[in-house]
Amino acid sequence: MQGTHPQKSASLEQFYFSVRKHSEAICASLETEDYIPQPIVDVSPPKWNIAHTTWFFEEMILKKFVEGYSEFNPDFGFLFNSYYNSLGERTARSNRGDLPRPTVREVYQYRKYVDEQMLEFLRQDLTEEIKDLIILGLNHEQQHQELLLTDLKYIFSCNPLFPVYRENFYPEETGEIHPSETNVYINIPAGIYEIGFESGDGFSFDNEHARHKVYLGDFAVRKNLVTNGEFLEFIADGGYQNFNLWHSEGWDWVNQNKIQSPLYWREIDGEWFQFTLGGLRRILPENPVCHVSFYEAFAFAEWKGLRLPTEFEWETASRQFDWGLRWEWTHSAYLPYPNFRKPAGAVGEYNGKFMINQMVLRGASVATPENHSRRTYRNFFHPHLRWQFTGIRLAK
Repeated sequence: MQGTHPQKSASLEQFYFSVRKHSEAICASLETEDYIPQPIVDVSPPKWNIAHTTWFFEEMILKKFVEGYSEFNPDFGFLFNSYYNSLGERTARSNRGDLPRPTVREVYQYRKYVDEQMLEFLRQDLTEEIKDLIILGLNHEQQHQELLLTDLKYIFSCNPLFPVYRENFYPEETGEIHPSETNVYINIPAGIYEIGFESGDGFSFDNEHARHKVYLGDFAVRKNLVTNGEFLEFIADGGYQNFNLWHSEGWDWVNQNKIQSPLYWREIDGEWFQFTLGGLRRILPENPVCHVSFYEAFAFAEWKGLRLPTEFEWETASRQFDWGLRWEWTHSAYLPYPNFRKPAGAVGEYNGKFMINQMVLRGASVATPENHSRRTYRNFFHPHLRWQFTGIRLAK
């Protein structure tokens, strides 16, 4: 998989509008009421996601580089800024669902207005610095396209009627290309390996730099992901009741939240089901397990007498296995690479300030936009979170 960026022969204008239209296509099946709810702080309403990605281009591009630019609505900066302290005050993250106004119709008018201004701007002779900032904005929107799907799934899951996001759409049921290789391990010899994005024409985020060398001892990584069937065995063997398998924080999390299975799993009359974007479905044992926290991934590995790979092991071995079905938990804390440098200004707030108390995930998932990820991509979440399409790969 390659980083998302326009090739030199391609049109930045075409790239811009293909990304923008895809966000709207994700929302095409929604009713107005679906755009509003925010059941938990980690989930943002679709209306906010659609508006925030538009705010990025207005705030970072048009207001900075278009002389005399007139904002669509000066109040939108406060409403739709996410976490950029350098750009002023903003509405609290937990309150994004408490905003009945602006309406969904007004938010789409906002998108249309900004897209029209961007179309005119993109037809000018732009500097490489401005082009790079636009490409960053497009990759930022692709991150929110994945969030649109995962946030919508959580929102719909809170409804006892199990509503369907889209008929016959079950990305959770996408299986491995080589399902028979469940217990095949890839052996990697000890040595010095290069980690991080290798400079070239492709896009990368700042947290993928600087490329550097690490020493790895002999290790092996499993070729396929942990399956639903394997995780059912963990549950049946009392995995959620055995404190020996868990970190202390993880054990507290299990007990305080009464966790007994991955997110969206439900046992009905002795049979296991999971809520999917296509509604409630029977669990298919052969498919990769989904929506587990780092705590659960660690406990499962302990139960198997194995461990999770570090992010450096994952990157080194990843040329030899299929990936892209689940964001895969690693046993690496999210920290800066040697010689990492935060860019100046608001762009510098994109990744660097989050490098604490989070764990790294690698790969991509069935909700990740096509060509958005790459071997060096570093995703990161707090260890208890599991609303993303997260899974487990084992190492030893």
